[in-house]
Amino acid sequence: MQLIASLLDTAHREQLKDPLLDIGSPTAEQDSLIQQVSRNEQTSLLLKRLKEISICCFIPREEPTHMDEQNSHVLRWWNLITKRWSIPEEEPSTDQDILPLLGMLILNKLASFDLENCIEISRATGLISKIIEFTSSRTEMTNINEAQQTLLKGSSLELLRRFSSTKGEFGVILRQKISENLFLLNHLADILDDSGSSHELRELTSELLRNLAMEGNIKDEIGHIRVIISRLMHAFLSQDALSSTDSDQRLRMKSGQALAVLAMESANNCLVMLAEPGYVFIKELTVMIHGGRYRYIASSLLRNMCVHARSGLRNSDLNEISYILREVLKGITDAEGTELEVLIGLSSQICNVIPEDFAQELEHGQIKEGFIKRLVNALNSNMIPTAHCPGIRRVIVEHAIYMMEFNPAYASYFNNCQMMEALLTVERKPSRAENYRFLLGDAGLMKHSMPLSALVARAKELMGH
Repeated sequence: MQLIASLLDTAHREQLKDPLLDIGSPTAEQDSLIQQVSRNEQTSLLLKRLKEISICCFIPREEPTHMDEQNSHVLRWWNLITKRWSIPEEEPSTDQDILPLLGMLILNKLASFDLENCIEISRATGLISKIIEFTSSRTEMTNINEAQQTLLKGSSLELLRRFSSTKGEFGVILRQKISENLFLLNHLADILDDSGSSHELRELTSELLRNLAMEGNIKDEIGHIRVIISRLMHAFLSQDALSSTDSDQRLRMKSGQALAVLAMESANNCLVMLAEPGYVFIKELTVMIHGGRYRYIASSLLRNMCVHARSGLRNSDLNEISYILREVLKGITDAEGTELEVLIGLSSQICNVIPEDFAQELEHGQIKEGFIKRLVNALNSNMIPTAHCPGIRRVIVEHAIYMMEFNPAYASYFNNCQMMEALLTVERKPSRAENYRFLLGDAGLMKHSMPLSALVARAKELMGH
């Protein structure tokens, strides 16, 4: 792994010194193995052998396997690399810039095979920092052209994205290790802010930000770099879904997902989004509720605006939220799984923020009893939390609490639907998974501040138990 990592060091770099820290050295620093090789007659042979090894080991078969399909990003970068190879076999080469590209490709392929390879890559001293360095647009490498810079940036982002999506306890360690880098967020902001950045670079950047934000400790730090949220909002809100390409749709989806995660448990980020000039944010989101593709992202964002940015919502915003209530309640009737959790979470917060409008909608539509029965049935049918929707019991209990706190008469309707029996079952069968917003493998991310048991106790109290 150290030898592969050395490939990332082969480009010539300017030796920048800090006059306050550098004391000079009477002897030159010892060259790395690859740097020594690059100065002798074996350079051309080394490049030739590396190309042969890469071609044998990393080019997909004629009939792609499922693994090949999963690595489409890497294959696209590989195709670009091979197209740019122009080193004649019969002539000596002095250009070493192809080596970092090969090194990054090898790391990407190794990381895609299994978790053990990811562990070894992360343990290699300084390797994560080297990978992150290639995401910068202001590289210190002197012998590198624009095409190679783009390839390095894309392959490094792909590798970081792969690391950040790792499941389980090791994924937590990897995300923390990546987020501790002092320069990464600025590099990602530059990519999003650069009008010349390709859709693919923006997609990878948005996905990486989403994954890192799930850890929570870096969420507000991302929000303080205003250009990140500004560019994510531009990508999510400013595109015409009817005329955009598949690439536009992917970028819009990933940008929206990043915004949704950044909004969770962060009042600062919610207020930043709400104050972003050029958009009527709440209205933009309510329009999406009536669509299909971005409906649940918009629902999640609206829910978090109600929770964390209530002070920033104007009367016009509250009116927009009230207008979508009927659509949300209708969606709850048919949705299941994660979609049901998201819609109940939004309905719950609408009930909390504008309870009069919520109660009026239940009465006007004559759906009060049916809606309460739907909540109780959903609670009974989700007694075993799953990885894709660990919080569904929590949002249902929260919804019942908000309804009964606003109007105690709702308690009798919940009692008639055997809500108390369902609450007792939840109380008898708690799950640690419900303490978290997300589960990646066996690791929980973004822990709730209030345990579900406290919510159950409050619901029981309101029902007179």
